[in-house]
Amino acid sequence: MKLSELSNTTLRVISASAMLAVLGVIIALEYYFPQIHAVRWLGVLVVIGAMYETLKNFKSADSDTFNKHSFYFIAFFAWLILMLVSVYFVGARPWIMLWLLMIIVGADVGGWLFGKIFGGDKMWERISGHKTWAGQIGGILCGTVMSILFFMYIKPFGNDIVFAILMGISMSLLSQYGDLTASYIKRCLGIKDFGNLIPGHGGILDRFDGWIYILPLIWLFIA
Repeated sequence: MKLSELSNTTLRVISASAMLAVLGVIIALEYYFPQIHAVRWLGVLVVIGAMYETLKNFKSADSDTFNKHSFYFIAFFAWLILMLVSVYFVGARPWIMLWLLMIIVGADVGGWLFGKIFGGDKMWERISGHKTWAGQIGGILCGTVMSILFFMYIKPFGNDIVFAILMGISMSLLSQYGDLTASYIKRCLGIKDFGNLIPGHGGILDRFDGWIYILPLIWLFIA
């Protein structure tokens, strides 16, 4: 059976499993060979891939589309450059990166699950036709739970559960608004996905858009 014959849900599960396997290898490398900075360089590679996808889509856009939205496109790419610098420095603290990843994944899964179960009013249907207020609440709840669980075992900033809750809420929100920002840029470009590298998910930036605001702000926080 070809990949094109599989359902989108099946493709997402297969791709997510593959990404989890890669993450497991990276965590093992970081633990046993910290001198190679596996988390940092994987993060850098991911952001560079996202920047490449973005430039490719900008280049493919017709001149009228680019000129009409040029301010947003240039500002978005400039932010991606800041994101690249941020991941280089935040990546030197791998357990913070893992903590952020758990929050983002929790927010993503929670948003999808609550949106499916409860449905309800759309947040900004003009930007993204799938995001609902119920999904946002579910994303915040699940992202915050993941933050608390991580603090209970790893304690990246000590043992302050209140801090873990506040960061879980704020990072979950930022993750969702990073997703909405990427959706707005795609809407301006008239495309569904930034790429097709990850079956069922789209491109690199489609999968990692939750990092857009989180990485620069966490860099500012720990600097």
